[in-house]
Amino acid sequence: MKFPLYIAKRYLFSRGSTQAINIITAIAAVGIVVGALSLFVVLSAFDGLKNLHLEHTSIADPDVKVVPVQGKFFEITAAQEQKIKALEGVVAFTKIVENQVILNFKQKRQNATIKGVDANYAKVIAVDSILDYGDWFSEKEFYVVLGNQISNALSLGINNYETPLDLVMPKPGKGQITNLLDAFKTEKVVVSGIYQLTNEMDQKFVFTHIDLARRLLSLNNTKVSHIELKLSPQANYSYIQTRLEEVFESKVIVKSRIQLNDAMYKMLNTENLIVYLLFTLVLIVALFSLIGAMIMMIIDKKRNLQTLHKLGASLKKIRLIFFLQGMLMTVLGGLLGVLLGVVLIKIQQVSALVMITQTLAYPTKLSFLNGIVVLATLYILGAVASSIASLSIKKDILVS
Repeated sequence: MKFPLYIAKRYLFSRGSTQAINIITAIAAVGIVVGALSLFVVLSAFDGLKNLHLEHTSIADPDVKVVPVQGKFFEITAAQEQKIKALEGVVAFTKIVENQVILNFKQKRQNATIKGVDANYAKVIAVDSILDYGDWFSEKEFYVVLGNQISNALSLGINNYETPLDLVMPKPGKGQITNLLDAFKTEKVVVSGIYQLTNEMDQKFVFTHIDLARRLLSLNNTKVSHIELKLSPQANYSYIQTRLEEVFESKVIVKSRIQLNDAMYKMLNTENLIVYLLFTLVLIVALFSLIGAMIMMIIDKKRNLQTLHKLGASLKKIRLIFFLQGMLMTVLGGLLGVLLGVVLIKIQQVSALVMITQTLAYPTKLSFLNGIVVLATLYILGAVASSIASLSIKKDILVS
C-alpha cells in the first residue's frame, strides 16, 4: 500500500507533459472544490430557512394541544382542570374557544377565526414575542388583537373607540331563517394590539377574551375548542399524553408540537432531500471531469507505467495507484470546499452579505452533520469515479 500511495502522491502534485493535461486536471480539481462548496452552502442556507420558519411557528404553537375526538367543542370540568395542573411536567395550560367569524369595519368585511383565550394564554405562548405594536387585551373582554394582514385589509388601527370593529357570527340553531337580522350575533370590540408572525396566521386569527367568544357562540363556561399546554424541558411527553387521555376518558386527541406541524415538517424534509439530490448531480458532473482527467493522465504516464510494470508492479497495484490518486484529489478537494463553505457561511452570519429584506439577512446555520453529509457523498462518488478511471488501465497498455 505504501508504494502505490507514494506514486499516487507524486503523480497528483507533478505536472503533466502537456499544458492541456494540466488544464484538465486543474478544472477537475476546481470542479470538486466548487461542488463540495455549493452543496455545503445550499444545505446550510436551507437549514437556516427551515429554522427561521420553525422559530416563527413554534412561537405560536404550544408544546401540547388537546382537541376533541368528535365535534368542535368538548367539556372541561373544574376537577379535570385540577388533575391537569397536578401533572408532573405541566408548567401551565390555557383554555381556548375557536370558531369562524366575520369582521365588519366601515363597510369592509373579512373572514377570520376568532380565538378566545383565558388569562393563562400568556403563560403558554409568549405573546410579547408576536405583538408588533399595541397591548395584549389581558382581562378586558371587549378588546381584540388582530393580525397584521387583517389590519391592512380593513385599514384598521389600534384604540379606535369612535368606530369599533364588529364581530359577526351566525347564531346556532336549526330551521329556516325568517329574519336575517336575528340570524347573526354581533359584538363591538376595540383593537388593542396588532401581532405579526407569518402571513398565514396574520390573516387568520383574531385573539380575544374567552368569555366574549363563548357569548358569541352561546356556549356555557365549561365548553372549549381545545386546551394548550406548556411543558417543562424535563417533561415526559408520553407520560403526559397518557395521563391527559385518562383525564378526559379517551374523548380527546393529544398532539405534540411536531404532530401539529406534521405536514410542514414533511414538506421541509422533502424540500431538503430534493435540494440535496439536485446538488449531488452537480458533484456527479464534476466527477465526470475527474474521470476524464485521470484517463488523460494514464495516457500521459504510459511509459512510466510500463517501466513500473517491468520493475515488478502488477496490474492491480498500478490500478491502485490511480485509484488512490483520484481519492486523494477528492479528499483534498472536498475538505477545501467544506472549509471555504464554513468561511462563507460565517461571513454571511457576521456581515449579512445577502439580505432577504432590508432588515432580515438570509438565514444560515452551520451544522457538523451537513459537513459529514457533503464529504460522505463526495467520497462515495469519488470512489466510484476513481474506480472507473483506474479500471481503464488494461494489460496491453503495460506491455505494448
